[in-house]
Amino acid sequence: MKNRLIFILIIFIPVFLFSQKENKSDEHSFILDLEYRTLQPGEIIKVRLLTEQDVMQAQIIFAGKKYITASCNNPKERLAFIGLDLGIKPGTYPLSAIVFSGDGSYKKKDINLQIRSKEFPVKKLWVDEKFVTPPKSADERIRRESNLLRSIYDIYTPDWIGDGSFIIPSVGEAAPNFGEKRYFNNKPRSSHSGVDISTPFGYPVKSSNSGRIVLACDLYFAGKTVIIDHGLGVFSLYCHFSKIIVKRGKMVAKGDIIGEIGSTGRVTGPHLHWGVKIRGKRVDPFSLLSLNLE
Repeated sequence: MKNRLIFILIIFIPVFLFSQKENKSDEHSFILDLEYRTLQPGEIIKVRLLTEQDVMQAQIIFAGKKYITASCNNPKERLAFIGLDLGIKPGTYPLSAIVFSGDGSYKKKDINLQIRSKEFPVKKLWVDEKFVTPPKSADERIRRESNLLRSIYDIYTPDWIGDGSFIIPSVGEAAPNFGEKRYFNNKPRSSHSGVDISTPFGYPVKSSNSGRIVLACDLYFAGKTVIIDHGLGVFSLYCHFSKIIVKRGKMVAKGDIIGEIGSTGRVTGPHLHWGVKIRGKRVDPFSLLSLNLE
């Protein structure tokens, strides 16, 4: 599965922008470069702004949401990530790129992206009934954990702290089951927002990229869970551990061991649930693997 992913086609669409500015000077022109696998629910768009000289600030606005860009290795290159949520509706969505210079002038370009529909498979699973219809005694815990996760995904680190391209976090067969419409014990529940990697109990799990640990604890549905903030609104999620190795607040490098495979939470057996969110949008980790971030 890992080798097959390497050969997924990446689509590069360069869009050359023309001058739209307040001042007469044309010295702050820039190029907008979009990279993605496809424009469908669950996909990631990597946005690069290439400028002729250093700029004060640059931002992307997509579907009414603002994305602040960050400088990478090259001060004339700025980066942002946009997540097309699992539940996004097909249609035409506006994207604006705005580059501000130190003298108060700016450049702006508006384009439209056509998001296509995508069909996801349906799967039936059988688990302990307490994970389908939780007892009243678990209500407060579930609400508290839901609020905690919401507050974590609201964090926005304005710098990119990833190190090159992402890696798959565990050995084993990775199922292409992102977006699966799931029925637990014949009852419909939320769609599957990650991918499952079948790996024997106790095997190590690696950080898929460098970042900061923002959660390392036991959750009702997800079991023992780790979440890593990679910056620019990108988070990776690792669930169902038997053992957590890292602690909240610590920095990890790409490939560091963060936990061991287990079967905690709502599961049918030992495996790793690997998920990715961008500004709270649920996206396919395979889409992230397809991006060139070197």
